[in-house]
Amino acid sequence: QVQLAESGGDSVQAGGSLRLSCAASGYSYSRLMGWFRQAPGKEREGVAAIRSDGSTAYASSVKGRFTISKDTNKNTLYLQMNSLQPEDTAMYYCAASGTWYEGSVSLNAMPYTYWGQGTQVTVSS
Repeated sequence: QVQLAESGGDSVQAGGSLRLSCAASGYSYSRLMGWFRQAPGKEREGVAAIRSDGSTAYASSVKGRFTISKDTNKNTLYLQMNSLQPEDTAMYYCAASGTWYEGSVSLNAMPYTYWGQGTQVTVSS
């Protein structure tokens, strides 16, 4: 059974940094992994994604501030978040595709099969 467990969420002041982690278990390889977020009253949005070939994608709102990376040996996905702003406040979710995924890197939720429970990030001004 595939499980994704996020950690690293916290409350920080604007301008601060956080690093989110997502530990994957139950499988050893995913072609596509990503981070999504959902703020109260808003739709879920793709934040960053990374494909098995190393290609990445970022939402325009986080480009230049957030960096997605993965440690294949540890089966862990990361999201380094710098220069955090109050509008970054949301529940952040880790997601992974199945091993059958053949598409390109994507911030759309459709290719993602597995989802974590989320970790809360709160940024105060």
